[in-house]
Amino acid sequence: HVQLVESGGGLVQAGGSLRLSCAASGDTQCIRGMGWYRQQSGKERELVAISDSGTGTNYADSVKGRFTISRDHAKGTVDLQMNSLEPEDTAIYYCTAAGDWYGIECYKRDYWGQGTQVTVSS
Repeated sequence: HVQLVESGGGLVQAGGSLRLSCAASGDTQCIRGMGWYRQQSGKERELVAISDSGTGTNYADSVKGRFTISRDHAKGTVDLQMNSLEPEDTAIYYCTAAGDWYGIECYKRDYWGQGTQVTVSS
């Protein structure tokens, strides 16, 4: 199994920067990709950025050029550097990991962290 813990959320002013971190533990050898989703108030959870061992990186159009995802596969960590933050970036940010069938101990399923609040004031 895999456990995920996020950190780095907080309150920042528009135009500021924040760096989110996520650490995986447990059966990290089962992880194919890691990334970030967010859920804004009253909206569905949406993809922010993904780093996948097979397909590479993928960003939501709304964050391209402002956010950068970086994954350390060996350490089982993924970070999200957020620059030029906007009030619309306010959301709960969730770390996610995609498991695959790399071994009999592995599951092809998604894992989720508890979420960390990011609030951008105007």
